[in-house]
Amino acid sequence: MTPDLIDLAVDIPIDPRQAIGIPLALIGAVFLSLGAQFQHRGVNKVEAKTEEVTGGLNVRQLTLLLARPSWVLGTIMLGLAIAFQLTSLAFAPLIVVQPLGAFALVITAILNSRISKVKLNRSSIIAICMCVGGVGLFVTVAAFTAVDKPVTNQNLITILIILAVVLVLAGAAFIFLRKKFKAIFYIIAAGVLYGFVATLAKVVINRFQHGNVENLTLICLVGLLTAAALGGYFVQNAYASGPPDLVIAGLTVVDPLIAVGIGIIVLGEASQAPLWAAIAFVVAGVVAIWGVFLLAKFHPQAES
Repeated sequence: MTPDLIDLAVDIPIDPRQAIGIPLALIGAVFLSLGAQFQHRGVNKVEAKTEEVTGGLNVRQLTLLLARPSWVLGTIMLGLAIAFQLTSLAFAPLIVVQPLGAFALVITAILNSRISKVKLNRSSIIAICMCVGGVGLFVTVAAFTAVDKPVTNQNLITILIILAVVLVLAGAAFIFLRKKFKAIFYIIAAGVLYGFVATLAKVVINRFQHGNVENLTLICLVGLLTAAALGGYFVQNAYASGPPDLVIAGLTVVDPLIAVGIGIIVLGEASQAPLWAAIAFVVAGVVAIWGVFLLAKFHPQAES
């Protein structure tokens, strides 16, 4: 092997453990897709039997969801999706694993089209391809440039402070502006919160693996559960006002971009990435987000 190739091999941190994390993340994406379809069906049935959802699902509607077998089954599948995702995070960097959820978008789009008997139009297909292609480019570049970094207490405090600000802003926006919200707000808000959930989950897993369980770790768990609960509520409202493939499109794009952004800026998981990789990250992110907004605009069910 020439010296140049040796230097390249040293610069590109490929960990064989990632080979385990990637398929686990893809299995989680399948469960995410199926869970979204079943939960969407449950929310629609509850909404049909009660008043139209304006300003968010109320307590009675949330209670009725628990009596819907389809919604309960969907929740179980989402639980399995989370379990596979968290397991994958134990093997691969967050910047690699998290974007793979975009695979769920393709499955959800096909399932929803067949179940609802609403054929996707050309613009919707292009938008889905942009979402998956953008995230696919992102994860391909990340797979060759991302590394796991030890999370310091200062890193974790920074993440928790940012999350606290996000929770306050999201809660205030919902309280005062919820009657004006459409599906896209709930999707983006849930995606942002789930991005923090993925990041905190990675931190907690690392700390448990190294036996570093103390007060800051417990605070991290509280933040994780709070973000997951509020994000889950926003997702249910998104199902009530938009098709499941639009919801999954937003989650599988916004969620990883937030998580990866934290991984890059706070945790330094892409500290070894060259300039071309940074440019590719930006281009891929813009393409994927643009795809979400196009899907929200041109999806046949969103239009109706």
